[in-house]
Amino acid sequence: MVQYAPATTLDDIYKNLTPEPLVNPGEFEAFYRKEVNEVRGDDRIARIRLGLQRAHRAQHFYKSCLMGHHGVGKSTEITRLLRETSTLYEAIRFSVVEDLDPNNFQPLDVVYLMMAKLVEKAGEVMGKRPSEQRLREILQWFAEETATTKSEREATLEVEAGAGLDAESLWSKVLNFFASLKSKLKFGSTQTKEVKEYRFRRLDELIELLNRLLDECEELLRTTQGRSWLFVGEDFDRDSITPAQVESLFVHYGAIFTNTRVSLVFTLPVALYYSESGVRLPFSSSDSFLIPDTPVFQHDHTPNPVGIQAVQKVLTARVALNLFDPGQCERLILASGGNLRDLFALVNYAADSALLRSGQTVNEHDVQGALNNLRSEYERRLGQSPFDREEVSYDQKVQCLLKIYAGEKIDQIPNRALYALLRARAVQEFNGNRWFGVHPLVVNILGEQDQLNHINGQVPGGAY
Repeated sequence: MVQYAPATTLDDIYKNLTPEPLVNPGEFEAFYRKEVNEVRGDDRIARIRLGLQRAHRAQHFYKSCLMGHHGVGKSTEITRLLRETSTLYEAIRFSVVEDLDPNNFQPLDVVYLMMAKLVEKAGEVMGKRPSEQRLREILQWFAEETATTKSEREATLEVEAGAGLDAESLWSKVLNFFASLKSKLKFGSTQTKEVKEYRFRRLDELIELLNRLLDECEELLRTTQGRSWLFVGEDFDRDSITPAQVESLFVHYGAIFTNTRVSLVFTLPVALYYSESGVRLPFSSSDSFLIPDTPVFQHDHTPNPVGIQAVQKVLTARVALNLFDPGQCERLILASGGNLRDLFALVNYAADSALLRSGQTVNEHDVQGALNNLRSEYERRLGQSPFDREEVSYDQKVQCLLKIYAGEKIDQIPNRALYALLRARAVQEFNGNRWFGVHPLVVNILGEQDQLNHINGQVPGGAY
């Protein structure tokens, strides 16, 4: 059995400081610290949990979206949600990045994936399979598609309606087909225009087929275990997913989610939710939640001791504090702006620097090198790329940053410049009365450009 404990040598730090979410039960129990979530303000996960509990009692379906900027720990908070609702729900968790082709997936691919994962999970969890009638319906639907679309006939295994097969053979055929389908969804991205049009014409039929399967699996799970099914779709807010793909799925084909008879929790890009298309999303405003950043600075740019302590608890659960020279741990926490992804990157870089000079602890020079390295990354993010979706000049970004830094409320209303800075993580979004702050490393950049005033050689709210 793997034992999870804080790293006690510099060479072990990287093992505990990875950006992956805490999915493994042992890792979650060893490394999760509730203090970070508490200092953010209102517990969004508790509200989603309440909605799921009410839906289960009423035998209704609860549908919610969860948002948050990169590095705030959405996936880890989803792990907490699933742990806290495990007696009521059997979760089917999937990632658009890991389970689909993130660059080419189509809305119906999500339906196919949900169906494939439900069939596989049903056999594992319930000890009972969907009925033969339902399995034959599934095979028949895909057999008709295969016969109608030539390119699909060439790209997938031959599918038959299952006539003449006994129950065991029928089940094996369905499992084998969905295993092949999942592989094709992930790696076989080529779909002709005719295939796409044919599939979209049959969207209503496909959703109804999924619903009949869901109804049967729901009845079986409630009867055998007293639980319901819950789909959790993640990573739709990743940069590798184009806005057009996400908008097509959740806005233009939102019926996929509103019409399916199952509870859902999906992660969405913040920018889509607050865009003009946001009102057409299949999730109500009362069931849409944002996980904000962790504030390690206050409105007046002075350190926030509560936020610092909360982030330090996360770090020291993974790394022994005596591996840092006095004061260096807090320097790294402040420089990260409370963003755990940034904090882990900073600590890993500083620890490697200490190792390379044959040191035993992280000293001020190691920390400064880490700050310089990540600050260079933020400088690049502030620039303009030919791949950016919208052109926002650096001057526009600087003006927005200066107003955010000064706390001007009018510039905390979302606009193109603010969204560009939020995506770059140059601006952070906090709890309470919803306020924004400039990332400490970006404060440094503005200070070096003489855009902000220095006090005793430092710009308040920066990383030093």
